[in-house]
Amino acid sequence: MPWQIPARLAASCRKTAERAAWLESLPALLGRLQRCWSLTLESPFDTEDVSCAWIAPGRLGDGTSAVLKVGMPHMEAEHELAGLLFWNGDPTVRVLQADADSGAILLERCEPGTSLRELPEPEQDIVISKLLRRLWRSPSKPHPFRPLSALIEFWAAETLRDAGRWTDAGLVRAGLSLFQELPHSSPASVLLATDLHAGNVLRAKREPWLVIDPKPFIGDPCFDATQHLFNCGARLRSEPDVTIRRIADLLNVDSERVRLWTFARAAAEPRGNWGNDDSMAIARALAAGS
Repeated sequence: MPWQIPARLAASCRKTAERAAWLESLPALLGRLQRCWSLTLESPFDTEDVSCAWIAPGRLGDGTSAVLKVGMPHMEAEHELAGLLFWNGDPTVRVLQADADSGAILLERCEPGTSLRELPEPEQDIVISKLLRRLWRSPSKPHPFRPLSALIEFWAAETLRDAGRWTDAGLVRAGLSLFQELPHSSPASVLLATDLHAGNVLRAKREPWLVIDPKPFIGDPCFDATQHLFNCGARLRSEPDVTIRRIADLLNVDSERVRLWTFARAAAEPRGNWGNDDSMAIARALAAGS
């Protein structure tokens, strides 16, 4: 059967030959997974958050509701399955089945499944902080998880390759300098979600809220505060220090380290941030307050 491909996922897959080849092979993989797991699939989710995976609700032969997620080749999400298995539903969605070779994961379905974005941001702050503090645990060795420095080095290399697009070289270089320093100066090291924001927290029956879409790395818990902050952009631009202190206090982490990570990401993270007026406004506001 012809499978619908969400527009944002298709756009992401056009960026590299590897992802384009993955997308071309996706229909055959979906057919195989349906047969293997006795799975009936519905149309895929097509929201602003769906850009790196094909995700669709479905039902197993015994009537169990589930969600199938098949991720495109994506450095950041390489150990999502390992992370979900490590957290084992506390406080993430649970894994029902997995095919490690293809990156396909059959997940517990959150019902009603509405996102944390339905709540005002101050209430989001409290929920996100409680979830992060539950996620921050240290896996026993040996484990597959990469250090946070690997992600930061990956981002820094991409930013340097695109130096011709920088709109404020001084800010970008200051951010890159912090990218070199911060991963190696953390007083703590735990398993991080790295991409926890209100769109990745869903209402569920088993618990009021469950985490989806973690991108696990081992490192500084202060880094994990930043993704939620960037998803509260208006507050972060208008009152950066107040907003950062609030989140840091809720998480019981060092607000200065959260501020430095937030500045570094706003100034030097790739994905075009150095040409993004909102990101550079945040970087300038934080630089001015330092």
